[in-house]
Amino acid sequence: MSVNRELADFLRRARSKVDPARAGLPPDDRIRRVPGLRREEVALLAGVSTDYYTRLEQGRRITPSDQVLDAVANALDLDDAGRTYLRELVGATTRTTRRRAPSVQRVRPGLYQLLDSLDGNPVLILGRRTDVLAANRLARALFTDFDAMPPRKRNYSRWMFLDPAARDLFVDWAEHARTCVESLRLDLAANPDDPLARDLLATLSEHSGEFRAWWDAHGVYQRTFGSKTLRHPVVGELTVEFETFTMPGDNDQTMFVYTTEPGTASREALNLLASWTLTRPGTDQETATPPPGR
Repeated sequence: MSVNRELADFLRRARSKVDPARAGLPPDDRIRRVPGLRREEVALLAGVSTDYYTRLEQGRRITPSDQVLDAVANALDLDDAGRTYLRELVGATTRTTRRRAPSVQRVRPGLYQLLDSLDGNPVLILGRRTDVLAANRLARALFTDFDAMPPRKRNYSRWMFLDPAARDLFVDWAEHARTCVESLRLDLAANPDDPLARDLLATLSEHSGEFRAWWDAHGVYQRTFGSKTLRHPVVGELTVEFETFTMPGDNDQTMFVYTTEPGTASREALNLLASWTLTRPGTDQETATPPPGR
């Protein structure tokens, strides 16, 4: 789908979700053929002309100011992720030369050392299109051994949708899988010309009906913190909290640090998993050091 069509579809879906009464519009006796706001109502709430908003929704080459984008976002009641996505899409339609994302991302040696120093907590570093760039020993034990995969397949979303073990691991798999889709959409808006992202979308769309349905829903999500409840095959059920940190000097790399609440069964389970990784064969030398070829 082209950027223009992405923008048009996003804005149409966003205005279809807005309740006209809650938006503060006066009563209207006209029959609404579709739910949500009409174009002219979005324009009224945003303080722009209907023609201007229509051209924006159609992805025409116009350059709205930050104030106009904020006003449209307010009219459509967008959350932070939706506002970011709108800005990325509008920017993509107005750039004369689109930036091309490099095909390979690399993690600085100092970050590998940081992952090793956080050995008591699972830590992942994700890059563009949810590629897994690095994982420490405990993260590989908690989720899956991404380092054992071919480099092109070390991708969190690919694992989530195409590996049956991921469905078994997450107690609420559908919730976490859907946020993967919505994070991918936000990433693609920032890098619309990334061929690897397009290849990933094609693969997931081909092999997963759930992915296709959530992608067509056009939701966007920006993961900053949260929790995951897992049903681990070795230590049983546990809940981990996560916080995210964008890497200084590379906004396309995000560190996910997973923790458990002290004194809980989840903390005991994570400690047990850490001990298990040290005792099973072939793991005493494993660290977050980059594997060969990275």
